[in-house]
Amino acid sequence: MAANDSTSTPLELTGLDAAVDRILERVDGSLRIGAPLGLGKPHRLLNALYARVKDMPSRPLRLYTALSLEPPAAGGKGLEGRFLGPFVKRHFGDDFPRLAYVHALGRNALPAHVEVEEFYMQSGAMLGASQAQRRYASLNYTHVARALADRALNVIVQKVAREPGGTRLSLSCNTDLTFDALAAIQARGLPRPLLVAEVDPGLPWLDGSAAVDADFFDIVVEPPGPHPKLFGLPRQPVGDVEYAIGFHASTLVVDGGTLQIGIGALADALCHALALRHTDNAGYRRVLRALGSTSVDDPALGPFERGLYGCSEMINEGFRRLVEVGVIRRKVVDDVELMRRDADGRLSADDHARLERDGEYLHGAFYLGSPEFYRWLRELPDDTRRGIGMRPVSAVNQLYGGNETLERLQRRDARFFNSCMMATALGAAVSDALEDGRVVSGVGGQYNFVAMAHALPDARSVLMFRATRSGARTSSNVVWNYGHTTIPRHLRDVYITEYGIADIRGATDEDCIAAMAGIADARFQQSLVGSATRAGKLSPGFALPARARDNTPGWLCAQLAPLRHDGTLPDFPLGSDFTEVEQRLVRALAWLKSATANRTGKLRTLLAATFAPPARDAEAVERMALDRPRGLAARLESRLLALALHRTQV
Repeated sequence: MAANDSTSTPLELTGLDAAVDRILERVDGSLRIGAPLGLGKPHRLLNALYARVKDMPSRPLRLYTALSLEPPAAGGKGLEGRFLGPFVKRHFGDDFPRLAYVHALGRNALPAHVEVEEFYMQSGAMLGASQAQRRYASLNYTHVARALADRALNVIVQKVAREPGGTRLSLSCNTDLTFDALAAIQARGLPRPLLVAEVDPGLPWLDGSAAVDADFFDIVVEPPGPHPKLFGLPRQPVGDVEYAIGFHASTLVVDGGTLQIGIGALADALCHALALRHTDNAGYRRVLRALGSTSVDDPALGPFERGLYGCSEMINEGFRRLVEVGVIRRKVVDDVELMRRDADGRLSADDHARLERDGEYLHGAFYLGSPEFYRWLRELPDDTRRGIGMRPVSAVNQLYGGNETLERLQRRDARFFNSCMMATALGAAVSDALEDGRVVSGVGGQYNFVAMAHALPDARSVLMFRATRSGARTSSNVVWNYGHTTIPRHLRDVYITEYGIADIRGATDEDCIAAMAGIADARFQQSLVGSATRAGKLSPGFALPARARDNTPGWLCAQLAPLRHDGTLPDFPLGSDFTEVEQRLVRALAWLKSATANRTGKLRTLLAATFAPPARDAEAVERMALDRPRGLAARLESRLLALALHRTQV
């Protein structure tokens, strides 16, 4: 058990080894350690702890965490390796502390007395790691604190920020689980875990409910510099498919409402659409018209007069943009009566003054983004930063257990946007794992938001996904059936692909299948219809509307090409971590990957590369160290790069 007898000043240390010594002294027997997901994980402390314990079978270690972020490998071969090597070195730094236990997990090489249990994995990173797959815990985000109490944690370690010029500490990027876990442990009558903080001077300071007195922690370790960079998510390019999905999704957002979004190119596209809707409404409607949206002339899709309130488990790059352009600005306060007057349109002058002074426009449980995003948080004016409230995940991802009346009033007209990998024609979603049970990522908060959308009277759950996926062959992501689902069909609500919106809340099976087939790629529609007909779910004479025949990549590319060329739909709508030369290379390498996805494509591309003219983009060739190729492999890579640059030149 943890010998937590700290009642006042925490033990302040500067050495990681000294912190490990203290943890081992204060905790008897097995170490049961909880660590935050993502950015709040103290990499250096965990590495020091793992290095000490991995050769000590007498001190079993159980680590409970999620989203153990690792930079991509920089030493790969081929064109990808040539691109990643310099980028990873610049973006993450040579001294970024890669997690030793993640490296061991990837090789199935954890010692027998060490276990790592995660409830959410870096997407696709552990598909081949049996130790990670065996110890995966399938949990809704809001159930994790209860599970941590069941495991009787005796240590919690967390990265924190120190108050500028003060003594307090901020949980900053991760208020998601620490408070909830402590409450759950206390409710079980278990001893309070030993709380250990690692101070990172680069972590943005956030006050309010994220800040605690220093004596909240038992041990505070502040290693000397130089300090590694914070983990920065490289911002990815947004393509035609992602833009189409994002703009269709944006038509569902109600002015004065509430917004939750996930992460990735789909969320980036949605945020660009909402920003454009507010700042260039004519341009926004041009995109809708090109996509054939039936909402193009809807007067409700004008600029945001009241603004949105953001309430999302994760605060990311998209929220930064929406705050900057004035879309996210509707403030809330934790006062039931004031929020009821707000809902009824009865705010007094004093109410308006209090909302302006004390209100918050963005609530989140953790944040993660690019280095530019972290710089934005650090440099925000104090009055703007005060509008961001970091909360426990129990307060963000659900209505129950807190002040449900208040949260219902705050979260009016909520739209919860998340992504999935596949969806069945009957409305179930596949988001976290494959048919054989292997976990790609995790459930996280997706089920929480889907359920909350059904519990709130004016809310909608929107699951976004690409209509197809590429591999050895192109496959449909709208499937008749699948061996694993994340969201059951009885919670179906809204699905969006690049080809439109399927609103299937409360729909019959027949109507659900028709709507889902209508947003599928045209190449796979008849197969879906045939399966449904054979199952007796569609009448033998069923036919999709003629417009569904346009659901092809060629049609979409032709519709959006003018908007890509005039800058309305840029490759990197939220900014880029790549140089201009690297952006051209990203585009070229993406084309090459798609063109060589199957054997026929590889042969065709190799033949075309043989006769391709030399690359005119000397900067790109030099960046890839192919200006003087040596050896057969390098000369082939040079020809392939030249072809890809030629095919993707703007």
